[in-house]
Amino acid sequence: MVGWAASGVIAKGISELGPLAVVFWRMWIYAAIVLIFLKIRGTPLRKKSLRVSWRGGICLGADIMFFFTAIRMTTVANATVIGSCQPLIMLFIAGRIFGERPRRHDWILALVAICGVGIVMFGSTGVPGWNLRGDLLSVATVLAWTGYFVFSKLSHQHIESSQYTGATALICALFATPFALASGQVFDMPSTSAWIWLAVLSVGPGFTSHMMMNWALGQIPAWLGSTLTLAIPVTATVMAWAFLGEEVAALQFLGMAIVLLALGVIVIGQPKSADTGID
Repeated sequence: MVGWAASGVIAKGISELGPLAVVFWRMWIYAAIVLIFLKIRGTPLRKKSLRVSWRGGICLGADIMFFFTAIRMTTVANATVIGSCQPLIMLFIAGRIFGERPRRHDWILALVAICGVGIVMFGSTGVPGWNLRGDLLSVATVLAWTGYFVFSKLSHQHIESSQYTGATALICALFATPFALASGQVFDMPSTSAWIWLAVLSVGPGFTSHMMMNWALGQIPAWLGSTLTLAIPVTATVMAWAFLGEEVAALQFLGMAIVLLALGVIVIGQPKSADTGID
């Protein structure tokens, strides 16, 4: 979660490159790292893994392109807090896939969370860097990220997590490439400093975070994985304040508190899967 929170801050900090250029270089470096890792490990990427993982790879590509574009248009706080609604989508959709059933108070808390997101967005209207289109792209990011999360969990029925990570990395890079080329942003070569940060972005938030979470989703229920993502907006907001100098309005802190509290109660309150071994 710390790695994923840092990804938005790092991507916004590489200001010399367009967002789709950052996605292009980051994903190809990330894919190369994962494929080399699998080869060294003695488990090279298999064709079956590509067949199982193509939907997750496309969702990951859409998620990263939407998110990296959104954080250039709006504040990191807004982009990540709106993204924290992913557990809410899991409640509506993925919960049914994994056998969870929302109760009446879950729906009430869901409405509270939506109101909290509205407060965050409203509270940022006077903050430098806010943009409505960026917020809307952040909403699209939530949908794409939810798809990736669901397909990650389902993939454990067919392949191991490292194979899924490698396959989605390659598919994501292939999916993002035509959009990056069409934008023309990739024709500006990164500076030495940008290459360093692209490498950091690929190894830390990319390889390490995705590998660990894809493995973890085979060991924990979906509700717990969703709960952990609630750490992202708070961590990212603090990082953006500390490293990018972004302002955060007091009203936004109230909205974030409402969102995190409501979503936390929703997801933690879900019945735990009987076969997880978690008490």
